[in-house]
Amino acid sequence: MLSRDLYRNDPERVRRMLELRRTEAPLDRLLEVDSEWRALLVRLEELKARRNSGSKEIGALFRDGRRDEAEAKRAAMSAVGDEISSVEDQTRVLEEELGALELTVPNLPTDDVPEGPDASANREERCWGTPPTLAFEALAHWDLGPALGIIDFERAVTIAGARFAVLRGAGAALERALTSYMLDLHTRKHGYTEILPPALVNTASLQSTGQLPKFADDLFHLESTDLYLSPTAEVQLTNLHRGEVLDEAELPRRYCAFTPCFRAEAGSYGKDVRGLIRLHQFHKVELVQLTHPDRSAHALGELTGHAEAVLQGLGLPYRVVSLCTGDLGFSAARTTDLEVWLPGQSAYREISSCSSFTDFQARRARLRYRPADGGKARLVHTINGSGLAVGRTMVAVLENYQRADGSVVVPEVLRPYMGGLEVIEPASQSC
Repeated sequence: MLSRDLYRNDPERVRRMLELRRTEAPLDRLLEVDSEWRALLVRLEELKARRNSGSKEIGALFRDGRRDEAEAKRAAMSAVGDEISSVEDQTRVLEEELGALELTVPNLPTDDVPEGPDASANREERCWGTPPTLAFEALAHWDLGPALGIIDFERAVTIAGARFAVLRGAGAALERALTSYMLDLHTRKHGYTEILPPALVNTASLQSTGQLPKFADDLFHLESTDLYLSPTAEVQLTNLHRGEVLDEAELPRRYCAFTPCFRAEAGSYGKDVRGLIRLHQFHKVELVQLTHPDRSAHALGELTGHAEAVLQGLGLPYRVVSLCTGDLGFSAARTTDLEVWLPGQSAYREISSCSSFTDFQARRARLRYRPADGGKARLVHTINGSGLAVGRTMVAVLENYQRADGSVVVPEVLRPYMGGLEVIEPASQSC
């Protein structure tokens, strides 16, 4: 959430930045409630001081034997006590509303985020690799995978319903190979500590990272519990140290995790309904850094580079795109998307979003560090991104490495994870 000092001391700046985000966040009501709440706090302190002073006077009167005056003073103080109770109730109601309102206000974009109303204003920063020139009509993965016998959408519908997939044989092995390759790269070369967290998360964790209350409709909630299926390991990794104070010398903390992710995809009906791009359940390798505020921008560039390294190792062409103010996610202050080339769709598609959240998530999670000089604890900055979404990476491998006969070449870096398999042949799978 935003710093209270920020919206109290510079509300017009906050208003301008929210306008750039094209958001309808209730800033006016937030400022109104905050003002009323603080005024009541002042009134409450005045009343309590008056009650304390009166109590001392009553005690003195009783000690002096002036009982009648003491009883009259006590009656007057009883009215003060009633007013204190009333003001405390009003304060509590406003405080709850203030906290709820603060959770609805998104993060503010950093100054280097391009301005624009929507994805059309996103800025391409650079490209890597050259999209392959195929001498035949490229198949999309939703045709290629079933033809190879490695992706089964129909049986997934039987088991669970639409927007699920069953991976079979070399398809399952390919997903496992991609996962192992990503984790090995990030832990052995990029310095991340691998975490295997719970797949279920509670309300406090989802509020800390910004999924709640904004995206409640996109979550799968376990009835009669405080638990949800995690939509991304960003939630678990960011909350590992919720409420803690880390030593500055411990920063940055770099964590990665391979987890199943679950999303209801509310509001996306009719979009990406075919294939593996937008499923209710998918796998992802997530990268999270908890870093010093002074190294926040550097950490975002570093983490983005780590995600890029996966694509480069696989030889997959991609481009790097900076999201504009109107396309930023709720909690993000700056986001860099990696979009991989998909020949079967003749388009670049998002495969990773790498974001800086500045201190927005850390304030919600009470996640701080103690400066080396022993000063007051400060909020860390949180950075995260997919490193990568495994299913979408499989899509990119299948479509970029397909051959005219319907087979798919296995990228060289994945072959050790697949028992040396070099080509996935249509005949290599059986029902």
